[in-house]
Amino acid sequence: MRFSKRLDLFGDEVFAALNARRRELEAAGRRVFDLSVGTPDFEPPAHVVEALRASAADPANWRYSLHDTDELLAAVCAYYEDRYGVSGITPDMVMSCRGTQEGLVHVCAALTDPGDVALVPDPCYPVFQNATLLAGARPAYYALTAEHDFLPHLADVPDEVADAARYLIVSLPANPVGSVGTPEVYEEVIAFAREHDLVVIHDNAYSDIVFDGERGGSFLAYPGALDVGVEFLSLSKSFNVTGARLSFLVGRPDVVAAARKLRSQIDFGMFYPEQAAAVAALTGPRDSVERQRLFYQQRRDALCDGLEAIGWERPNAHGSMFVWARIPGGRTDSAAFALELMERSGVIVTPGASFGPSGEGYVRMALVMPPERLREAVDAIAASGL
Repeated sequence: MRFSKRLDLFGDEVFAALNARRRELEAAGRRVFDLSVGTPDFEPPAHVVEALRASAADPANWRYSLHDTDELLAAVCAYYEDRYGVSGITPDMVMSCRGTQEGLVHVCAALTDPGDVALVPDPCYPVFQNATLLAGARPAYYALTAEHDFLPHLADVPDEVADAARYLIVSLPANPVGSVGTPEVYEEVIAFAREHDLVVIHDNAYSDIVFDGERGGSFLAYPGALDVGVEFLSLSKSFNVTGARLSFLVGRPDVVAAARKLRSQIDFGMFYPEQAAAVAALTGPRDSVERQRLFYQQRRDALCDGLEAIGWERPNAHGSMFVWARIPGGRTDSAAFALELMERSGVIVTPGASFGPSGEGYVRMALVMPPERLREAVDAIAASGL
């Protein structure tokens, strides 16, 4: 049997490998602290669950959902006005996606032909690279470094690379590095896109998980953003509905239309009960979102304070549900360190190299346990000697 060469583009999935070893350790009776995967442990709001339940009780809602409902599109437009202060979002600028990962595959394929170039952050969430590869395009990386606070620094991108690029992926607050965007960064991104005639794709999954008094926002709130870009709005982390895959592509209408045309060839749209749940999240109370943000900050403080106290360099963690930590002791092989850490302490982290070449020398930790449990994890690391 011969399979597609496309499969050769991707290595072994690191999360699957880590999960397999976790199960082995647990079966052996070991105490395990799994900080490798960013799956929220909070509950979804009751009004969101009820909206899905009530919609699912109607047999008519189990038919093919060939379109986004008018109610859903209006809810996204109103959310951008109310939550982000972005006026002028109209229904033709919105498309639902079954998660940002799926949406990225569609929009990247709609923007590029095989052999084209795309600008991708390094380190980055792996789908940014993988969606580009699936489209047949070639990723050109721009580094997120400690020198520039793990923020995009596009002045280092050669002009010939920028001119060849079809799109630029930006993700702030950033997974895995935990940096939060600033007005200056977004203004630089918009000016860069205008100068080099490319589309900005902004992943806005963590706008409600920002720490230290800052407030997360939207790329589309900045002047000129709607002329050059689109943004993925995800409800997964804000409302703890990761399994429902509730996400939206929002922004420049011709880009949204292109992605919608491609998606329509392979998908019948978002399940109507899920659309009802999304409407409830977008239009309902958001007090739980703010409480949750504060809980995440408590977790961030417990983990970062603890690691610093045992001799680690204080991690970068200003937003998102992740902590980006430099490996102590001058070690650089993140995969080897993660495996040793798991065996000696039971703490499971993700190797930084999984997110790109510039991630080597770091590990990512997810804030998926309460503060007291994270302190226990730090104690286990300290006892391991690492």
